[in-house]
Amino acid sequence: MVEPIFDYQFRIIIIGNSTVGKSSLLKYFTDGRFAEVSDPTVGVDFFARLLQVEDGTRIKLQLWDTAGQERFRSITKSYFRNSVGVLLVFDICCRKSFENVPAWMNEAKMHIEPHRAVFILVGCKLDLKEQREVSSEEAERFANFNEMPFVETSAKTGENVEEAFRIVGQEIYNRVQLGEYSIHDGWDGVKAGYRRAGRDYGLVEAEAARTSCC
Repeated sequence: MVEPIFDYQFRIIIIGNSTVGKSSLLKYFTDGRFAEVSDPTVGVDFFARLLQVEDGTRIKLQLWDTAGQERFRSITKSYFRNSVGVLLVFDICCRKSFENVPAWMNEAKMHIEPHRAVFILVGCKLDLKEQREVSSEEAERFANFNEMPFVETSAKTGENVEEAFRIVGQEIYNRVQLGEYSIHDGWDGVKAGYRRAGRDYGLVEAEAARTSCC
């Protein structure tokens, strides 16, 4: 199979309590379908999908789905360091999952440093909003205080699933354009894609040719 052409690759990690809907969110985003039965993630699962940002640049999102159980925490910690985007996920019908969001956020920041990742707060299971234990206003206040976007989603209906990942991908790309993120060895948060690498290689060849003839 030929690898799709893309300009950049962004590594994103999805974290939160067990059973909040992380895997269902990812499966809908990557496969366009809702899994009625989803086994708990053991350690880390990997997904990927191409996304086009506002100026038409093609981004490959490398998505890492982490287990929420404490016994897998030592495994998932190793995946934080090379991440440039973080989805903080909670279940709007489970207050405990929202109360644990600050701990997940602080742990991510600690392991990702010295890099500064893009965070987004994601409330799952919007299709069950009649059973909600966390109001959208409360979650919005938390997100605003911590200077991150907030979106409520449903992996069952697909509502706002695409939007959550689009927001993260666009913000990371914006920071790349501003020079806040650089591509360098030893960090996999942002990498040049095949199309971008080809362009850069062409520029190097052109510069070499210009230098040699002058």
